[in-house]
Amino acid sequence: MNAVTDGHTRPVSEAGKTRVLVIDDEAPIRLLCRVNLEAEGIQVLEAADGTTGLDLARDEQPDVVLLDVMMPGLDGWRVAEELLEDDRTRGIPIIFLTARAEFRDRARGLDIGGVDYVTKPFNPLELAPLVRELLARIDRGERDELRGEKLAELRTLIESE
Repeated sequence: MNAVTDGHTRPVSEAGKTRVLVIDDEAPIRLLCRVNLEAEGIQVLEAADGTTGLDLARDEQPDVVLLDVMMPGLDGWRVAEELLEDDRTRGIPIIFLTARAEFRDRARGLDIGGVDYVTKPFNPLELAPLVRELLARIDRGERDELRGEKLAELRTLIESE
């Protein structure tokens, strides 16, 4: 079953349970995400590297991908590009979850097609509400507006420097 939003097809879990794929090479980060998301009733899939993450995204069609940028081998930038180039995964929203906090990195993540950018360290209690709000907005057809808001926030931060 799929939801068509903003010209993108986003898979919808059959059981109605939100599924998040966490792609991060750091096991403690994956565990932190898993514990906090599962506590909120969200199913979590994990990948320790970019290649495994791509395969899981294509096979499992999660509702959202939480994606680290700095990983050995296939980094998060390339994973995002490949997800967005593939018809099977193009509609899956990507939230970058990374220690790379520089403005140019945030801009690159949004430019590639990510819908949000969370910097480490982060408050893990905010993950589930972030995922739910993001999916609600995308389902209402607000994907482009959401990305526009994030770019505007970034511009404001840059101008205040």
